[in-house]
Formats: sequence, C-alpha cells, structure tokens
Amino acid sequence: MSLNDNTPEYLTINKLPDTERPRERLLAHGPKVLSNIELLAIILRTGTAGENVLRLAERVLAHFGGIHGLASASRGELEQFNGLGLAKITQIAAAFELGRRAATTVPEERPLVQNAADAAALVDDMRDLKQEHVRVILLDSQRRVVTISTVYIGTLNASVLRAAEIYREAVTRNCPALILAHNHPSGNPAPSPEDTQITQSLLAAGKLLDIQLLDHIIIGQHNWTSLKEMGLVFTK
Repeated sequence: MSLNDNTPEYLTINKLPDTERPRERLLAHGPKVLSNIELLAIILRTGTAGENVLRLAERVLAHFGGIHGLASASRGELEQFNGLGLAKITQIAAAFELGRRAATTVPEERPLVQNAADAAALVDDMRDLKQEHVRVILLDSQRRVVTISTVYIGTLNASVLRAAEIYREAVTRNCPALILAHNHPSGNPAPSPEDTQITQSLLAAGKLLDIQLLDHIIIGQHNWTSLKEMGLVFTK
C-alpha cells in the first residue's frame, strides 16, 4: 500500500492509524493482503531521517524496478542506495534467501508417515519430558509431515483439552489428517480410560471438520503404544 500523496514524509509509522500500519495489518488480516511496499517495510523495520519506512520501501522498489529487480540487486548496488545501511541490506538478503529455499524445498524431503512406528519416531524425544505434553503431527494428502506442534502442556484430561486446540492449526494449514501424540511421564505408555475417552471425542470432532485423526500415540520411557494398533476406538 502506498501512502497518499498528501501524507507528509516526516509522518512516522507510529503516528499512523493501526489500520494503516503494515505489521498490524499483517497480524489482523494475514500477509496476502499486504502490498509489496508493506511487506518490504516490515522487513526494513525503520525509515530514515525525514521519511517513514513505507516511503523508504516505496522508493526502494521504484528504484530497483520492483521485487524481482530488488532480489537480483548486488550488494554494491544496494549500498549505493540512499537509505539502505548494512543492517537493512542484510535483512533484505536474508528474506530473499528464505524465499528461495522455501521455493526449492521439495515435498519428498519431509518425513513420510506410513505407520505408527514412523509417527512415534518423530516424537521420540517426548520420552524424557517430566510433564505431559500433547503434540499434533499434521500431515498432507500424501501423509508427509507438514509440521509438528505442541498444543498443550499439563495433566491430560477431557475437561481441559479442547478439540479446537487440536484441530486449529490443521484447519489453518488445510491439512486433511493428523496424528495425536502425548507422553506419560510415569514411563508406562498403556492408555488410560481418559486417553480413550479423549480420542473418541476427537475422532467425532474430526469427522465434523473433515479432518482425519489417524492415530493416538502414547510415548513412555522405553516404548510407546498406538491406540489404533491396539484396536481401541479406531475402526479398521
């Protein structure tokens, strides 16, 4: 978003309404609604004497001919631009490099979960945790891992663990399936009646959301159990 031509160049970002600040707009509406100028402004963070960061970002993009020109600019070219110091140049370079790496990361590099053992191996570190942790392994349509998130820490019971917490990120990332995992600090991975009850509730919630709960893995000190492999709750 470009500032209105009537906006004085000395107006700082902090003096703009929240609805016009790039960072606040991103948090409220997501990055897709932001213009290239606003996204670059977030990366640059601050402006220069006499201009706020939106003006600076607008000037940078105009000088280099847009995003592609900025991405291909050399360090020397960036250093010659009035308003870009070494800190801002390194921020720009890091942002573009992250984008390149994300674009070249192929799905096959992400772990494939074909069975309970594959899932248990991904959360094996939970065996050493002193408190109960609940994690979700989010999977894509090919059963490759999208991410693994910790959604709860504390004593596991149905009164505190909500389906919304378990499925929230799956909904946000549009993941069709997930695996629930939690640890038993006692070391015994045998499922409790509470574990079974929670799994039943989450299975029902997943059907309503059209997100498949594939398994519930319980990690103990020396081994693990799978409710699905044990024939509990899950129908084959």
